[in-house]
Amino acid sequence: MYQQGVGDFKYYVGISSLAQIATRGDRVCVLNILGGESSEVTPVGHAWSGGNVVFGTSPGRRGQVLETPAGNIPVYNSVREGLDDGHRFNCGVVYLPPSAARDGVAELIRVNPELKKIFIITEKIAVHDAREIRAMGQQHGIDIFGANCLGVADAWNQVRIGGALGGDSPSDTLKPGSIAVLSNSGGFTTTIAQYLRMAGWGTTTLVSSGKDVYIHYAAPEFAFALANDARSKAAVLYCEPGGYYERDAVFTKPVVACVVGRWKSKLTRAVGHAGAMAGGEDDAAAKERWFMEKFGVDALFTPDRPVFSAKGAVVANIAHIPAALTAVMRANATLPDFAPEGTMELKPWFGANPGIELPARLDLPVVDALDPYRTQIAALARQVGASFPREALKDASGASKMDPKTQVASLHGLSVLEAARLPLEANVGLALLREAGGDNDRKLVNVALAACVNLHGDPALAAAHAAREAGNAPNSVLAAALSIVGPRRAERAREIAAAFIERFHAAGLRDALAEDFDLAALAEDAALARLVTVAEPDARAEAMLAGLDARAARSVPVRYLRSLGRPVGADAVLAALTTTLAWGPLMRKRVSRLTVETLPWWLRLFGTLIGAAALPERHQPAAFCGMPTAQLLGHASITEIACRALLDRSPDAADLFAFQTLVGILLTNGPGTISAQGAKGAVSADGPETPQRVQLNKALVGFLTHTGYAHGGNGFEGVQFLIEAFRDTPLADPADPAHGLDLAALARGCAEDYARYKAEAKSAGAFDLRKLPGVNHPVFKDRPVNLDPREVFIRELMTARGETNVFHDFYRALVQALHQAGVSRTVYCVNIDAVIAALLLKLTWKPWRAGEIGESALESAAFTVFLYARMLGCAAEADDHLNRGRNMDTRTAASACRFVS
Repeated sequence: MYQQGVGDFKYYVGISSLAQIATRGDRVCVLNILGGESSEVTPVGHAWSGGNVVFGTSPGRRGQVLETPAGNIPVYNSVREGLDDGHRFNCGVVYLPPSAARDGVAELIRVNPELKKIFIITEKIAVHDAREIRAMGQQHGIDIFGANCLGVADAWNQVRIGGALGGDSPSDTLKPGSIAVLSNSGGFTTTIAQYLRMAGWGTTTLVSSGKDVYIHYAAPEFAFALANDARSKAAVLYCEPGGYYERDAVFTKPVVACVVGRWKSKLTRAVGHAGAMAGGEDDAAAKERWFMEKFGVDALFTPDRPVFSAKGAVVANIAHIPAALTAVMRANATLPDFAPEGTMELKPWFGANPGIELPARLDLPVVDALDPYRTQIAALARQVGASFPREALKDASGASKMDPKTQVASLHGLSVLEAARLPLEANVGLALLREAGGDNDRKLVNVALAACVNLHGDPALAAAHAAREAGNAPNSVLAAALSIVGPRRAERAREIAAAFIERFHAAGLRDALAEDFDLAALAEDAALARLVTVAEPDARAEAMLAGLDARAARSVPVRYLRSLGRPVGADAVLAALTTTLAWGPLMRKRVSRLTVETLPWWLRLFGTLIGAAALPERHQPAAFCGMPTAQLLGHASITEIACRALLDRSPDAADLFAFQTLVGILLTNGPGTISAQGAKGAVSADGPETPQRVQLNKALVGFLTHTGYAHGGNGFEGVQFLIEAFRDTPLADPADPAHGLDLAALARGCAEDYARYKAEAKSAGAFDLRKLPGVNHPVFKDRPVNLDPREVFIRELMTARGETNVFHDFYRALVQALHQAGVSRTVYCVNIDAVIAALLLKLTWKPWRAGEIGESALESAAFTVFLYARMLGCAAEADDHLNRGRNMDTRTAASACRFVS
């Protein structure tokens, strides 16, 4: 039997006025007070309300307290314990999980006869439980709010019960006024109050009704209490689809109804709040129609078409509520509660859209921020470049990632397949500046690296030669050379780069290629001039400047060096080039100042690695690999230079395409590779939190020492397999489409040989069968015809260029032959290793066939081209770790290690 309540309701309602919902006399008990949500919001509400929470419960935690600005709140195992300790309350707040909410409500009602109101914050309570909660409240004369709500608040009484209405600083939003608020959305309850305050309207009582299937205190109850609240002159309702509560409400005061969620009518299942679905008659359109009929209007209120009456208005955009309310209240001869305090329009405190032309409506003006933010923003504006938060980067990276579905890695957002379209010089920019750059950038990279490849008379070349003579693999040879290129080798260039950043930023440089930039601001800077000039002409600097002239490259820092009219050093030219390259990404805060200051060292290391791959006799005083210095610096690309160093001959267009493709494909395979871990570990061990102590050459040595014949050198396995397959053929040129070979027959013979081997091995009881290199993949399998998307991309790229590679074509014939020979139940994919092997052998087939190089040289070339490419990817990892990582963050915890015997 239900209790007798107020009004003409057919069910119990105990609250007759909104002023009774949250009062200064209310005392509160919070269930699950130490839970994650309650422990965050209860202290704020308790303090703002003058200390209205008398105790809370959390089973097993009796004796603990919840600290608040208004004093500690005691915690008990149960409600009964709190009552037995002398505490009294009339309001219960439920933060329990959905499965426990019903029992929590039952406990509150059963043990406390003084209970009058319950606020259920819990969402997704089962319908059956919600029915029982409803029945218990009705039988015992208790008003229930929620569930799935953020409680209630009263701006006049300065009281908040349950939830987080008003946020962390309720007084900033809940200013006393004349407007009541009922909202299905807890978050928007606060937002609406803020919108109203900005327009000059304060609030009385705010009710977050929630939007579970059962709304225990809904629009009809709210409308009745609104009518009896002398403080409230009008109300704002925020309504979502679902339920007929609004249709049954009888309003006697003006109302602005914001109805949202028209999109939900297209759904066939509920999402989020319990919204209406397709086929229902309680969707957003229906609710708009109900309110229009109540208010006597025929359309939504918008600023362009303000449709309203003295009874109210309907809006579909929360931003239109203040204007609609003001219009409705003016029709009732009522002015706002106080002067408007601003608007809720976007007021960006800072912004940047370099290189992007935005429409005027989107290009919002920047306004002055409030203090202390104004000062902080000003400091940010003075900051040059990006600043990255530090974190542990073991097995993590901000530079590269591997797509587990496609097995395609990417570097700074660009897939290695797209990187394969780019020349080596563009991938240098991608690795360290996060952008491949344009034509002028490639000119600058070509000059900077070409100036560093000729190691004639350099101890780095002697170290590489000694390592090679001792029988070391290419990775160890190059590591020996890079060990010589320590911090002091780049110290002067880094100092100049730092000075350039400081001076050119202060001078207002935005575009480092701007030919009209006025250098007058730097003309009187004697300290900078002393830093970049030298007493006697520097031959390398002059050669670099001549190379830039020959390429017609543009650079404001280089133009500054020329304006001095005095000899400048090679370090100054290198710093001018790297500063120009990095200026755009630096100004756009794509890279940090630290990255730009270390860029001269990186380029010197790259040039040294490429140069050290060539034998000592290829380094001459005025030439490298047969290329005179003027050609090297003024015309050749670093792609061509590196390819020539690798092949020891002048490459043709097909060679350059194959080389460029290989470099792009091999650029990175994600941060989990052994080589990437080597680079990251070297940086981690030096301590990136003190970046000036990190040795970049050691980072590359770390990468090199973490490559070997199983990782990097294993590309030769595919080359060796192809050599055996083609050794007895008359193939002269693998790029000639008229090669005259019957590839199908060649593949068939290979497949039959492998089928016999496999059968004999199985009959002999062998389990560890030799696999064919370049065939099959653990991800791309189990389809009738399997494809490695990386191989498909390269094949299509070659077809578009009109390129032929007989080795690649052979692999495609081989997977078909293996299936036809019964070796595989499906057609295996040709994997990316096969593509790499085919490209490598195509580069070296002619000299190998002519007897100019042996298989050992082929193996060395295969290994070296991997090192050329992965040098860039691992430099990106090292730079990322330098900027983001923590000291010793790549180590493995002792608990994760195990001893084996």
